[in-house]
Amino acid sequence: MSLSGKTHIDWAAFRAALGDIPLLDRPAVVRQRSRDFFWYSPVLERKLDGHTADLVLQPRDRAELARCLALAYQWELPVVIRGGGTGNYGQAVPLDGGLIIETLALDRVLEIGQGFVRVEAGCKISTLAQALEASGQELPIFPSTQDMATIGGFIAGGSGGIGSLRHGMLRDPGNIISLTVLSLEAEPQTHVFTGDDINLVHHAWGINGVIVELALRLVPARTWVSCIASFPFYRSAYQAGIALGGRADLACKLVTTLDERIVRYFNRLREHMGSDRAVMLSLIAKEDLPAYGALIAAAGGRVELQMDEAERVAAELPHVFEFSYNHTTLQVLKTDKNCTYLQVLYPAPLDPAKIDEMQAVLGDDVLMHHEFSHLNGELVAFDIPIVRYTSDERLYEIVALYEQHGCPVSDPHTYIIEDGGMKKANYEHLALKKQLDPKGLMNSGKSREWARVQHMAPEAIRALQAQKPGG
Repeated sequence: MSLSGKTHIDWAAFRAALGDIPLLDRPAVVRQRSRDFFWYSPVLERKLDGHTADLVLQPRDRAELARCLALAYQWELPVVIRGGGTGNYGQAVPLDGGLIIETLALDRVLEIGQGFVRVEAGCKISTLAQALEASGQELPIFPSTQDMATIGGFIAGGSGGIGSLRHGMLRDPGNIISLTVLSLEAEPQTHVFTGDDINLVHHAWGINGVIVELALRLVPARTWVSCIASFPFYRSAYQAGIALGGRADLACKLVTTLDERIVRYFNRLREHMGSDRAVMLSLIAKEDLPAYGALIAAAGGRVELQMDEAERVAAELPHVFEFSYNHTTLQVLKTDKNCTYLQVLYPAPLDPAKIDEMQAVLGDDVLMHHEFSHLNGELVAFDIPIVRYTSDERLYEIVALYEQHGCPVSDPHTYIIEDGGMKKANYEHLALKKQLDPKGLMNSGKSREWARVQHMAPEAIRALQAQKPGG
């Protein structure tokens, strides 16, 4: 049953107003669409389980999507926009019932040019990647969830991914060229964001406008080879990750290092990961394999696997990136439901001694897993550790230990935006929300600060940003 309290709504009249726009109303299906991967977190599982929409709408094009938004505004129905539902923080969960509007039918690749692509927001990233192949180009950054995730969802909630080692974060200038957004008003309006204004919508978790179209940078395609190397100790793997990530002359799209205790959870690919050894997963340009092999040997490791895409498909093996980022967490949770994860930044300059320091204080509750990226032009490592969950208190003791040792944590166990990675309100996002979603219907309940500023004018909300430290 929906928790929306919208019992006063005449749903029959609302359906009639929709006309022939497809919808889903079977309770079991609506419940399924009202979830994302928040169950990675036992904290969010308790808080979000049971929250459902009242209806799932499936507009077939932009005009029908605008019609859905206009009706939501007229009927004052909360709205959650859903793509593939691959997020981890409950941002696809309707806290106040109402409507889920799926974008999956808005899936056209509109234009492929030299160095750019225009695409509708509901296009799956794997479909987009296939469409780009004939042009000899590829996305510079993509998520490990590309088979399910939509490009609009990735840009709305993501910050980086596979390729961030070479191309930085999504927010870095040039990675996103433009975003086209619909407002949630009586007559939804189209707004196009370019330049610095892109970050008013990017990484705002769907609170302040509906992304319908994107223009993204493309880079020349390379022949990437899936590589696995093993090491006797995790520190050795991490040190090799620093060396590989710092090699500007060696084309590398992914460097993932995994504690040897994580590897034993894997079924597929495990035979190619050595025996009880720490592991590095990489995507290496084919022409740079000799340099990669020499680096691994110099770091005291051994190469366990080198396989290009054709060989991988013929061998019926998964992508190595399906064991990176939060896919690592998923592989573990398939076997052990008593685990969860954190998101931790090891800032520049990276030092292998940090591994010894953190292993000494964290103990056996934490299995390390680092993703190497460039953040603000510097090589950093994002630790997405597997954490043995015993209690909320112990989980946040571990968070405190990381932060006491200079490693900031983005809390993945909250759906409140200000409590997660941002750790503060973004008043620029909220000012735009006031303009494009004046009734506060989009992803309601996810911003604590919205309740305080929703009756203020956009200019007054925006002024609050300047008052923040560093604002």
